[in-house]
Amino acid sequence: MSTKRKITVAYGDGIGPEIMQATIDILIAAGAQIETEVIEIGEKVFRKGVSTGIAPESWESIKRNKVFLKAPITTPQGGGFKSLNVATRTTLGLFANVRPCRSFFPYVPTNHPLTDMVIIRENEEDLYAGIEHQQTNEVVQALKLISRPGSEKIIRYAFEYAKVYGRRKVTCMTKDNIMKQADGLFHKIFDEVAREYPEIENNHIIIDIGSAIIADRPHSLDVVVTENLYGDIISDIAAQVTGSVGLGGSANIGEEVAMFEAIHGSAPDISGLDIANPSGLINAACMMLVHINQQKVAETINNAWLKTIEDGVHTTDIYNKDSLRKVWTQEFAREVILRLGQKPTKLHAVQYKEGESMSKIKISKYPKADKVLVGVDVFLDWDEKGRDPNKLGKLLSALPSDNLNLYMITNRGVKVFPEGHSETFCSDHWRCRFMASKKGSKVSHDQIISLLQAIKKLGLDFIKMENMYTFDGERGYSLAQGE
Repeated sequence: MSTKRKITVAYGDGIGPEIMQATIDILIAAGAQIETEVIEIGEKVFRKGVSTGIAPESWESIKRNKVFLKAPITTPQGGGFKSLNVATRTTLGLFANVRPCRSFFPYVPTNHPLTDMVIIRENEEDLYAGIEHQQTNEVVQALKLISRPGSEKIIRYAFEYAKVYGRRKVTCMTKDNIMKQADGLFHKIFDEVAREYPEIENNHIIIDIGSAIIADRPHSLDVVVTENLYGDIISDIAAQVTGSVGLGGSANIGEEVAMFEAIHGSAPDISGLDIANPSGLINAACMMLVHINQQKVAETINNAWLKTIEDGVHTTDIYNKDSLRKVWTQEFAREVILRLGQKPTKLHAVQYKEGESMSKIKISKYPKADKVLVGVDVFLDWDEKGRDPNKLGKLLSALPSDNLNLYMITNRGVKVFPEGHSETFCSDHWRCRFMASKKGSKVSHDQIISLLQAIKKLGLDFIKMENMYTFDGERGYSLAQGE
């Protein structure tokens, strides 16, 4: 009976087939105990009318084998094609994206030779949920969704990662000085989880200064945990400042399934030229081997790869005046294979502990909060000549009250009624906040329905509404700018 671990492999598009072949050759030569099941994904599948770029039988292969090594793919422009990466991550619950970013100075030039950080990015929610609506002629809305369990899962994973791999510090990056509800929740949960790991240093940084630190002094960071969009941006910054995006591999980890890939794209402009650097996929494959408890093979490949880089044997993208030899894609793979069993002498060699892998992440149970409906935000498409917020305010203030009175009107988040400023630019998209007539009293759904009916009788176009709640007495909605 075979003891080999079966994995799903996709050769992808563009340079994908070339770098995957190079990677598989190295895995086999190093003695990786794997058996590959190849599936087709990407551009050809998109062109067949499959909007996700992956056929049902391919989904079954991934779910059956639970490990997916994926080359880059091309998503056709236009036509409503959705990102295959996003679809895979969300469909399979791959909640954690892990991207190590390490310097290979002086063999790969960088201004930050001491960099050795790992970015752990939430992978399923935030703006990447892709929920958007055009609401008026001028305004489009995108929904940012941050959940308590989603946040706790990725934050706890970051601390567990630091614990398993001997990392000293975890840094959280958000923009909670602006998004006090969404990013505020992420930061709050980070503080809660951090208290359970007193042996690991922790801190929080606003994402803009955090990005600047990554660009200026990345050596001061160790493990960074953040939300989906921020993580996507800063992981590419981190990869670039260490010398090359082409060297980076990443893991996408779920409770049942894991996907491993290079962080770069399919580069169709150099497809078939045998000049692509397979290093990103090689490093991703090493992460895969650690995940399936083949640490020694991963260590052997990683150190042979480091020795190849150290020996100055470089592909075109990182070849420089200090390189000794320029090689092609498949030739680079052969050079790595020649060095299997060797270790670098100047670059820091890799060493994995047997059984050094992540355990399942458990989510805390939270008591259900006392949720009270206290008001409603009604959004209007109103484009009357002059766009005078005072005129709109007078119309809405005169509505018959059924325990709901107009409290304020905002435009693009800025308070414009009452006591607005004439200098504020107004679009055709208005948020009209109605609060309970009696302070502290509850609002009912029937009262909100009556309000919407009254607004309709005025001939106004309400385009959406958001109920406003308190949770255990704490406000669960944002204030307006200028309120």
